[in-house]
Amino acid sequence: MDEVKDNAHLDLEDLAQRRAEVYLNERFKKLIDDAKECVEQIQPDELDLDNLDLLLLDVREPEEFASGYLRKENHLTIPRGKLEFVALKKIFEKYGDEVEIVTYCFKGPRGLLAAQQLKKMGFKNVRNLEDGLINWLSYGYSLRSYFGDITLVKK
Repeated sequence: MDEVKDNAHLDLEDLAQRRAEVYLNERFKKLIDDAKECVEQIQPDELDLDNLDLLLLDVREPEEFASGYLRKENHLTIPRGKLEFVALKKIFEKYGDEVEIVTYCFKGPRGLLAAQQLKKMGFKNVRNLEDGLINWLSYGYSLRSYFGDITLVKK
């Protein structure tokens, strides 16, 4: 009987962890759903990399950026966690609040949440690359890197 009592706390901890994961996943899904309601998302074939009036905003961490990016010209990297602290200085002061911005990340949620936050901060023309670089690569497009172009190889 003592063995059951000794292990019972493990079952409770496991149950608590599973409930927390469900709660956090549901809360996160709601954040994403709310952002989708107010941010226009675009597909890779709608993104014109030749349009240098368009500001690309990569919200990944610097080491992620090093693994591949969309273009060098008119491109900023501001990690999602620093956006509110840096955007006004790096974007507003240089480009104003009407600059066309497309946010992106690797899978999509950080870019979407960043776009929503930029809109809350007063930027008027913000969109997000839906499903991020994963989607970009799935269209057969390449990323640039310090080592050359990167393309998804399909088997």
